[in-house]
Amino acid sequence: MSSSHLALFIDEFATAGQVEIDPGKVLAALCELPDPRKKRGVRHRFSHLLVIMICSMVAGATTLVEMAEWAADTARGQLADLGIGAPHATTLARILQRLDADVLDRLAGSWAQGMTPVTAIAIDGKEVRGAKNGGGTRVHLLAGIDHTTGAVLVQANVSEKHNEITYFKPLLEGIKDLKDVIVSADALHTQREHAQYLHSREAQYVLTVKGNQPKLHEQLCALPWKRVRAGNKTRETANGRDIERTVKCVSVDDEIKFPHASQAAQITRKSRPLGTRKWSTETVYIVTSLTPAQGKPELIGSLIRGHWGIENGLHWRRDVTWREDGSQIRCGNAPRAMASLRNIAITILRLEGETNIAKATRGARNYPHRALKLAGLNIS
Repeated sequence: MSSSHLALFIDEFATAGQVEIDPGKVLAALCELPDPRKKRGVRHRFSHLLVIMICSMVAGATTLVEMAEWAADTARGQLADLGIGAPHATTLARILQRLDADVLDRLAGSWAQGMTPVTAIAIDGKEVRGAKNGGGTRVHLLAGIDHTTGAVLVQANVSEKHNEITYFKPLLEGIKDLKDVIVSADALHTQREHAQYLHSREAQYVLTVKGNQPKLHEQLCALPWKRVRAGNKTRETANGRDIERTVKCVSVDDEIKFPHASQAAQITRKSRPLGTRKWSTETVYIVTSLTPAQGKPELIGSLIRGHWGIENGLHWRRDVTWREDGSQIRCGNAPRAMASLRNIAITILRLEGETNIAKATRGARNYPHRALKLAGLNIS
């Protein structure tokens, strides 16, 4: 972060008292985000609009109107102390349509990476359905999420002419250091080129194997699993179901034709609704570069559960808390920029230790000073 950029950014807040921007918070990290507007006719400072967009999103705003209402009503006193006026929703729309979303994702990702030690990353993609269903262009985003905190570390927009596979390497180029980091991904990314790339960066992988790699899947299914003892068993009750998971791991030899593979794993998941006796069973196969000493069955099972949790959690939070797939925001860069702002809000709250995101957004809405503080503004 440039100190001159931050100094100019702070100067844009005209307050009665002294204002401080916490250098460890997201607002300081985004101070280099360029203003996409022409200077003529500008009524609101870009830094002020950035505060409104981030803080209203932390407070659970789902539409441009709700963002403008948060500025006009909920945070009237606090924003007035900062010299911030309340923009119209159309002003916010014009900003978001023109915003450089690539730079927004890069700056936000760099901040998130600096806030937590990264040991495992889940690669996950999501389509913003509301934009496409409204006749707009397809908005499909591929993200890398920290297993431990749920913070979004990197994100890239997947072009309509391509799929997620071609963006795997460019996405992870946004992570400065992958040495000894474990990368988990679903079957789409179980590609030989991906495994070679991760090995070249001294990273490890845990990849799901399904029918898109038929020979590899057949080889894993044919391993003598019945003679392999269960390395880890867990049982839990969640979402009204009893769930049992069994993890078996076996070292693989040269017959498994996948780059740098050291182990294969079979994960059997049995579940049944509470109060019933009928179990449903699902079996998943995994290939990993982790050696038996590095990746014991307990760790493999934990990584896969973590990946599924991240995959479902990020999608669910953006869809349910912020109603992403029902959004009417469809023009220009706005759908992607809004998705990036949702990621930032999730990352802010998760780094604060919040697990119930919906409850946390309600708290930020009811106490506006909390949203300002979470973004990094401290008013004396």
